[in-house]
Amino acid sequence: MLTISKLARRCGLSRSTLLYYESIGLLKPVSRTAARYRAYGEKDARRLEQICVYRDAGLKLDDIRTILDRPAHAAPPVLKRRLVELTAEIERLRSHRRAILRLLQIKASVWRKEMITKDKFVAVMKAAGLSQEDMHRFHVEFERSAPEEHQEFLEFLKIPKEEIGSIREWSRKG
Repeated sequence: MLTISKLARRCGLSRSTLLYYESIGLLKPVSRTAARYRAYGEKDARRLEQICVYRDAGLKLDDIRTILDRPAHAAPPVLKRRLVELTAEIERLRSHRRAILRLLQIKASVWRKEMITKDKFVAVMKAAGLSQEDMHRFHVEFERSAPEEHQEFLEFLKIPKEEIGSIREWSRKG
């Protein structure tokens, strides 16, 4: 038998995540110990490992429940639907990427005149449909693929040095 903490550690999750999964009926403890602690068995551990695999694939908890509770033929339609959703999301992100590339193609001389600032850039990105999460992904990818250019871009926006350091650290954490 595994305690909730041991099971959480085994799957790389927090104890609160397991408690949440239990509260929504996705995971159920086998029994309780004499001290009233939750006790999980290997079957529960395997179920949680499956939950993790599906979560890593980006499935919603309701979809995971559907697959695990009705495993006979539930997985393919759910996975295909998720694939369609991901394809649409990728296309949306590509559109955002194209918009950013267009913005970056503005002549350097125009940019040097400080026509664009951090506030203006953020406003344009929001107007183009980017959410805060989208902008975070932009910075994560920029930092990952071109850290020096990311630094120069942030400096170009006249962002203070301390804030640039914070943005880049935030970007590296993903």
